[in-house]
Amino acid sequence: MPLHDPPSKKALVWIGSSKRDLIAMPIALRKEFGVALDIAQQGLTPEGAKLLKGKAAGATQLSDDYHGDTYRAVYTVELEGCLYVLHCFQKKSKKGAETPKADLDLIETRLKAARALHATRKRI
Repeated sequence: MPLHDPPSKKALVWIGSSKRDLIAMPIALRKEFGVALDIAQQGLTPEGAKLLKGKAAGATQLSDDYHGDTYRAVYTVELEGCLYVLHCFQKKSKKGAETPKADLDLIETRLKAARALHATRKRI
């Protein structure tokens, strides 16, 4: 039987302070989000991943609770061959499950930056 190459993983690209923000989270969350991002790099959808809508359409959100607080990591795999981590943060709002507007605005800005960076990388 012929051997098949394993599917290649998407390159991981951090936008803005997303890597520093993830590293600042409790270690259990770093591991949880790290595993989920690895799954997404392999072209699969991590458990509990939620597609964002509106101006942040194209981004996917991971959410996890830790000691009564909610943490989120947002990424996009819409750009060929890459997974861009857009934002990692602790949700401060106690009202409902919605992502706060300030965080959505930042995600939108970083999604645009990822698209621009990707267009530049493809030309090289």
